[in-house]
Amino acid sequence: MSNSSHQPLATSHSYYSPQITADGSYTFFSAEFGEAYHSQFGARQEAEFKFVEPTKLRQKARQQKSLRLLDVCYGLGYNTAAALAAIWEENPNCEIEVAGLELDPTVPQAAIAHNLLDNWSPLLPQLTQLATTHQVTSDRLQAKLLLGDARQTIQTLQASGFQADAIFLDPFSPPTCPQLWTVEFLGYVARCMHKSGILATYSCAASVRSALQAAGLKIGSTSPVGRRSPGTVASWHDSGLPSLSQEEREHLQTRAAIPYRDPQLCDPAEIICQRRVQEQQTSCLEPTSRWRKRRSRDV
Repeated sequence: MSNSSHQPLATSHSYYSPQITADGSYTFFSAEFGEAYHSQFGARQEAEFKFVEPTKLRQKARQQKSLRLLDVCYGLGYNTAAALAAIWEENPNCEIEVAGLELDPTVPQAAIAHNLLDNWSPLLPQLTQLATTHQVTSDRLQAKLLLGDARQTIQTLQASGFQADAIFLDPFSPPTCPQLWTVEFLGYVARCMHKSGILATYSCAASVRSALQAAGLKIGSTSPVGRRSPGTVASWHDSGLPSLSQEEREHLQTRAAIPYRDPQLCDPAEIICQRRVQEQQTSCLEPTSRWRKRRSRDV
């Protein structure tokens, strides 16, 4: 793709200015959250190595005639695009159902307008239709974007009986978007996962891992991709999950592991963060800073 394809367009999508990442793919920067949608290591590689590979979609595609995907924070559409490409590479006849949760419909539309999904050119007709009409119905693909606050749309999805074989948990970071990392929200996400499904996220925050455990899931650690910290995988069974290191297990015994809470699934970010700070201040768990100092002395 030429760089000229990625100049900001004189349209409603000109608000989004593509930024190149190390693998040659592009991402956007969110002014609202003060974060890019992907690491600078590579947007496409992050989709493949943080989400598609850990959820074992290639293996599942070889064994199953159909697969269901839940993409929490659909964003530019990279995770879904990478998943579709991987599945159909292994099994061209696999029937796929995708549920994508997205707050801002202009993000996937801008990704299409800026030609950011040209890496997956065979999928462009479906991805374009999903971004513009929010629904795709074909022989191999049933996909829908559920627009709005994911805390509400996840409840609708769970009530419908949706059971995902793979879940991509990809909100902005917990400190900036705590609403989508709470015990209550992740409880609904977990209930949308099939008994043999796998959830993957880029985050290794102790608060996120403890919230996944509170939802009843077993957790494991994935290899770092584009950053020093690993990611996290979760499933209902711990067989086949990569184990946590001793340091990671200890981290879960500190105040950092106190999760975010949003009892009614409607509180603003500030309230959710304040609630966690208050719980940390009264916790009997070891302060994380003290644990880090003690651990550095022991090494």
